Amino acid sequence: MGAFEYTALDTAGREKKGVLEGDTAKHVRQLLRERELLPVTVTEAAREEARRQRGFSLRRGVSAADLSLMTRQLATLAKAGLPLEEALLAVSQQSEKPRVQSILLGVRSRVMEGHTLASGFAEFPRVFPEIYRATVTAGEQSGHLDEVLERLADFTEGRELMRQKVLGAMLYPIVLSVMCFGIVTGLLVYVVPKVIEVFDTGKAQLPLMTRALIAVSDFLHDWGLWALALIIVAAIAFERWLRSPEARGRFHLFQLRLPLFGKLVRGFNTARFTRTLSILTAASVPVLEALRIAGEVVTNIPMRNAVTEAALRVREGAPIGRSLAQSKLFPPMTIHLISSGESSGELEAMLERAAISQERELDGLLAALVGLLGPLLIIVMGLFVMGIVFAMLLPIFEMNTLIR
Repeated sequence: MGAFEYTALDTAGREKKGVLEGDTAKHVRQLLRERELLPVTVTEAAREEARRQRGFSLRRGVSAADLSLMTRQLATLAKAGLPLEEALLAVSQQSEKPRVQSILLGVRSRVMEGHTLASGFAEFPRVFPEIYRATVTAGEQSGHLDEVLERLADFTEGRELMRQKVLGAMLYPIVLSVMCFGIVTGLLVYVVPKVIEVFDTGKAQLPLMTRALIAVSDFLHDWGLWALALIIVAAIAFERWLRSPEARGRFHLFQLRLPLFGKLVRGFNTARFTRTLSILTAASVPVLEALRIAGEVVTNIPMRNAVTEAALRVREGAPIGRSLAQSKLFPPMTIHLISSGESSGELEAMLERAAISQERELDGLLAALVGLLGPLLIIVMGLFVMGIVFAMLLPIFEMNTLIR
């Protein structure tokens, strides 16, 4: 029995979409007719998902929050001793999103056909990343699937929490920057010309600050849209330039060299790498395979290449900590913790401690950055507005000179 996505019409002609289980598409159409629905399209869930991933789609998978929730529910039901196919069915019924239901029922149909849970997840690679599938495979082989799913649930929840922290930290400065830019631009384009018209009839020369303000205002009024179009074209050209691996690698290396932003990038990628490697090590995934998968979650190309080179040295018998240290891209504390874990035989615990340490440091940096950027942006905006006001008031202060 498989899962099928359907589109049908009810007796009133309204379109209905959903997911049904059936032996074949013909069987699902019959079930729809029994429900007094006219089937329009009936497609197997796995095939429909593969079509979405091959073509262009704004929704390439489920959200991180949905993945975290379904993993936690599946781990809880598996730990309670519920058979896997029943657990998948129960989790799909708990979800209110048709796509999540479709994916879970598609995985369930593969399990009911005799395949492993990991192979069922492999039918939806955009939804279940490689670390997810490799960890589940190790859990099934070791017979501790429930414990592995618990670890995966903690991992997905932690990753979603970090993503929300980063987004939350960046949201306030971005909104404030946009508001500052919009207010200053509005003053220069609409308010300043109206005020400056009063002084246009005077024969005396306006103050330098006022003339500079008028020049900026005229430029934005006459060429503002062209300047905006030029910025958009430059952004598109930059994005196309970054599609080249070499160009993207140079840009990522430049990011690492920036004073504060580089530390954020290094900390974020180190936390993801150590957390992923800890999960894979705890699931008894082979070290070289774990390093390869953990390296793929690193978004910074120089750091990802450093992990790849470290894996080659580990293959030749070198320790993980010393191999990672040669790139000088990972924080020294992380290297020391990994080396200590290798020496003491507690690599998993030390990797988790390194991940926690990096996440705490990242939280502190983000909190300090947000606390600093807010007042700084307000001060910058205040200086701009004060400059505009002074530039408009200076001619009034020199009114006697302008009249003469």
